[in-house]
Amino acid sequence: MSGMDSSEQRRKRKRMLRSYSQVKHYLSLRRPLILCFSFFIFLLLLSSERFRPASFRPVLTASTTTLSLLSSTASNSILESFTNRNSNSNTRDSSPLRVQDRILFPDHVLLIVPNRFRQNDQLECVYHRLSNGSDELLQDGEKNPHLDFAIRPVLSTDVYDELRSIARCPLPSNNYSEAVDLRRRGGGYDWTAGINGTAYPWDRVVYEAVIDGDTAVVFVKGLNLRPHRKSDPTRLTCHFGLGNNGNWEKDQGFVLTTEAVTAAQEVVRCLLPRTIRNNPDKTHGVRVTIGYNTGSARAPVHVTLPSVATIYSSKSTVRNENQKKKKHELCACTMLWNQAPALKEWVMYHAWLGVERWFIYDNNSDDGIEDVVQELELQAYNVSRQSWPWIKTQEAGFSRCALRARDECHWVGFFDVDEFFYFPRAFRHHRGDGVPGENSFRNIVSNYSYSPTIGEIRTDCHSFGPSGLSSHPSQGVTVGYTCRLQSPERHKSIVRADLLDVTLLNVVHHFRLRQGFRHLNVPENVAVINHYKYQVWETFRAKFFRRVATYVVDWQEDQNQGSKDRAPGLGTEAIEPPNWRLRFCEVWDTGLKDYVLGYFADPATGSLPWEKSLL
Repeated sequence: MSGMDSSEQRRKRKRMLRSYSQVKHYLSLRRPLILCFSFFIFLLLLSSERFRPASFRPVLTASTTTLSLLSSTASNSILESFTNRNSNSNTRDSSPLRVQDRILFPDHVLLIVPNRFRQNDQLECVYHRLSNGSDELLQDGEKNPHLDFAIRPVLSTDVYDELRSIARCPLPSNNYSEAVDLRRRGGGYDWTAGINGTAYPWDRVVYEAVIDGDTAVVFVKGLNLRPHRKSDPTRLTCHFGLGNNGNWEKDQGFVLTTEAVTAAQEVVRCLLPRTIRNNPDKTHGVRVTIGYNTGSARAPVHVTLPSVATIYSSKSTVRNENQKKKKHELCACTMLWNQAPALKEWVMYHAWLGVERWFIYDNNSDDGIEDVVQELELQAYNVSRQSWPWIKTQEAGFSRCALRARDECHWVGFFDVDEFFYFPRAFRHHRGDGVPGENSFRNIVSNYSYSPTIGEIRTDCHSFGPSGLSSHPSQGVTVGYTCRLQSPERHKSIVRADLLDVTLLNVVHHFRLRQGFRHLNVPENVAVINHYKYQVWETFRAKFFRRVATYVVDWQEDQNQGSKDRAPGLGTEAIEPPNWRLRFCEVWDTGLKDYVLGYFADPATGSLPWEKSLL
């Protein structure tokens, strides 16, 4: 009896798949007509002067059926972004998860989803088994879509921007597709959902874009432009449209093409198409990519990169509110990975020196940094965390942060959470009542806020070693590490956000300025950075996993052994060298330690502000 049931089920499945194939064939014959009609709707939406967000849902409701036939990721994002925003929570809870884009990283697959996850969501990664020769065939000769799949828990989830969330999944095993899908634990799943999915390799993809005036700033992997200098933009083109999972070649009718006006490292600035430029508040979800010519001069071949980058309105309410507010005099931007324990000390200390606003670009941390940021916010520190899932893109991330900070800040410092500004002269001399050194950081930069020539202030760095310690100092790095190398290494910069070169070109921690502006070197007796670079081995060895800078070699790679970006004498494996705790110690320097204990410590208990916890 079970054999008869099984045979009947197979016949039903064949009939279902045969019907699915016939529908697919029917749609493919009429695809050009659908494309033309949908493109007409796309242009109509952008050009209509009467178009307003309040009237958006009724307009799109009428055209949802037509547009959804395109299977266009970008068009769906436009529809769903507004649908999700206006639907109630019950509707969102019952809706299936749809993966908008996938990127294949060396150690995980990143999934981009065009809505917000619920707080209590328990998500699972769905892996489809690859087809093999034993699969059944449909009537038209195509292989039967694979029915087998595997389930694994997600590694982590996060909010990416106002409209999108991300999930990280383990890499697929052999014989499973890289087009990983997502489902809620215990929920239903459409087994055909991931068959036609694509995972773009991380080394060749457009990953971020933002509108800046009459241009779009686009962030790209795969152009292989020369580091630390400008590149020729004339060989590049910019493409805007609805797209189809990055497959621009098949949807040329939907693409608006413009010129690239600048290019440097991973950042390309593109002219906006006139339609978008005239209606910037109506461009939510338009996808952007970069094209270039390859092949010979006589027979060039134009290539467009796959893209997961979409642009959103530059005339948002938040931006308008920021423009009305008085700008902060001094802000700080950093990119980090798993440095949550160091964040409180870094923020609280620099707040005393006059930093008013912090932008934290989180490069895939999994050490509870969200809780630390929440605690700082509860204590009235103006800290925002931006998920930045793009590995080894510190320079691009700083370019993005510079654009974001420009509307809120006069000056922005780009430095790491193990780097602390120290003002020897100000810390030793009282100026009236109060604690010496208060707001000394802000006071220095404010002297040049209206300078006709100064756009950047550079400060030397002193690199500190483990200072004889074997475990992390309980009161923080400013108190625990007191022995350093004698000569300074490198420098860090504070820049006028409105005076940066249009390319946004930067080399780890300093930017190229607009023509006519220059940098100012601050003497060591006025300001210096204590860089707690070589900490106890337990902390330092984390650097072997990955470094965030694009053009700095990871330590496990056998390259640039003599570079200042590496620890002298350290090999390519995370093995503690002999006498690590005694290394990098040439000068005992307790200046900052003495200042912190003298003015920050609780007189009754001796504890420092960053040792306390509200959560």
